[in-house]
Amino acid sequence: MAIEKERFLWMYRKMQEIRQFETRVVELFAGGNIPGFVHSYLGEEAVAVGTTANLKDTDYITSTHRGHGHLIAKGGRLNEMMAELYGKATGYCKGKGGSMHIADVDLGILGANGIVGGGFTIAAGAGLAASLQKKDDVTVCFFGDGASNQTTFHEGLNIASIWDLPVVFVCENNLYGISMSQERHQRIKDVSDRAVAYGIPGVSVDGNDVLAVHEAVGEAVKRARNGDGPSLVECKTYRHRGHFEGDPTVYRSDSEVKIWKDKDPIERFRKKLLEIDAVSETELDKLDQEVAQAVEEAVAFAQSGAFPKPEDAVVNVYTDMEEEVWS
Repeated sequence: MAIEKERFLWMYRKMQEIRQFETRVVELFAGGNIPGFVHSYLGEEAVAVGTTANLKDTDYITSTHRGHGHLIAKGGRLNEMMAELYGKATGYCKGKGGSMHIADVDLGILGANGIVGGGFTIAAGAGLAASLQKKDDVTVCFFGDGASNQTTFHEGLNIASIWDLPVVFVCENNLYGISMSQERHQRIKDVSDRAVAYGIPGVSVDGNDVLAVHEAVGEAVKRARNGDGPSLVECKTYRHRGHFEGDPTVYRSDSEVKIWKDKDPIERFRKKLLEIDAVSETELDKLDQEVAQAVEEAVAFAQSGAFPKPEDAVVNVYTDMEEEVWS
């Protein structure tokens, strides 16, 4: 697969941005600096980056409760993201959305979502809008293996299939729905098998191989952009942390965790790039340092921001109460 050097570097940088951002978030949360819940994306970086590397600025994504990686990969700014996690007015949602509800429509980010399976029908709606407006924009719907058991999974894939909507459904199968293993909550081994029920293509790939993800999703995006309808791509991956920060993870063994950490997506990609002489180790080290500095700048930005004022609770929501819309 021919990918130019600039794209390789972009993919590596984005994976490192996610890794280093999430690593600092985990540390900050443990220190009591971040309120609410945090669902870490550590270990799944290849899925977000391999997928979004196929998208245009005008394409859309719908995200999940574990959405930091999706947002960063689609172009989300680290400063505003970190500030939102801190609950600051300088954040993406002015401190009122938090970790699970960050959105930036201008970047095509239709929002992370605290509701499991909440993105299927939103993605279908975005796909319908593109179809009606005769645009070649594509929407990617990220979701987990557990979400594929929700009724919205059927509703979203069914309507997308019968109307040939330009939507790519990307399953991040990290093998657990909260603390329940996939083998206990599904009879099937591959979530992609469910594509048959909707008459659309379905494929499973190594979700820890960013190039495999890029290729599989690329085919699905091309198909959607050409007007040939939706696809289901399952990426088999693994979260390094628990379902949420504070999860004791007693439901999985240390040996299982080690097996998957040995298949770390960033280390694999770095090794691959060096093997094929796509980039030099010096270039990658320089990127690592630049990302580390950007993450620390994001932390400083978040810490220096002000909290929202109490009266701001009714501003920038569905209706701006300050505009006296009821008069």
